[in-house]
Amino acid sequence: MNQTRDTIQKLGFPAGDCHELPTSAKTFPDGAQYRVEIPSVEGPASFEAVVQACEDYEVVIHRISQGSGIMLLTDDELSQMAEIGRREKLEVSLFVGPRGSWDITPMQWASAGKIAALRVQGMDQLVYSIEDIKRACSMGIRSILAADEGLLWLVNEFKKIGELPNDLVVKISVQMAHSNPVSIRLIEQIGAGTYNVPTDLTLARLAAIRQAVDIPIDIYVEAPDDIGGFIRHYDIPEIIRVAAPVYIKFGLRNSPNIYPSGTHLETTSVALCRERVRRARLGQDLIKRYAPHLKTSERGAAGLAIPKGLAVPAAK
Repeated sequence: MNQTRDTIQKLGFPAGDCHELPTSAKTFPDGAQYRVEIPSVEGPASFEAVVQACEDYEVVIHRISQGSGIMLLTDDELSQMAEIGRREKLEVSLFVGPRGSWDITPMQWASAGKIAALRVQGMDQLVYSIEDIKRACSMGIRSILAADEGLLWLVNEFKKIGELPNDLVVKISVQMAHSNPVSIRLIEQIGAGTYNVPTDLTLARLAAIRQAVDIPIDIYVEAPDDIGGFIRHYDIPEIIRVAAPVYIKFGLRNSPNIYPSGTHLETTSVALCRERVRRARLGQDLIKRYAPHLKTSERGAAGLAIPKGLAVPAAK
């Protein structure tokens, strides 16, 4: 076993989980160790509710993400999401559709198939996914969520040849579920810009991942019920210390899964978003109480994929 550990270390990875919990020396471009993300912001009304709740609770956030998918937003809604992001200087990360769980596959209902069901199925779906991304980018969006390695690779190739913007950030969904340093480095190498780790990783495992990869790690410190339901608020300072740079995500336990969302669920979505921001207030208070030295970013900081303004056609 020692020989195996030595060989793995020579390949550039930790020889095991980092039980000594080393402090990460890595940061965001502005020197910050952590940023805050509010997930499951499903449309313009929910986004405005997040903005208002941040003002009410005096919470600074840096990114919102959405799970229902670009394809389930109208052009007007997509444009509004981008405009709010520009106005508030927040990254707006939208999930790519379609994906397996929206398709005709029964895998999502099988006890052994739930993760596989989230992958993009077939070449047609890859084409549809790229079209979904192109549509979002045309509205100024510069951050997308993906849960498929093939789609990630394809997006990176499209960026290289100029068919997608070079500054497009690919955020990897928690549903991709890779949970060791070697697998996550592979995902980094094929174009991931930020990686959402599974919700149940120990501090030692998070520390080992940080030793092997440079991209930001995203982690739910409160997870929705269907991905664990963990409430890890008291772990926040140590998560930041060992895993920086990290996006701290405030999901919401004991709440319904509203994917795919729409106007029929808008009232629920708005209420859930406001409570996620309140949870973020609890988390930020805890950081101030126990680890006030930890550094966060200003709104609109370097490295955030804030939506771009659309070019205005020249007058004829």
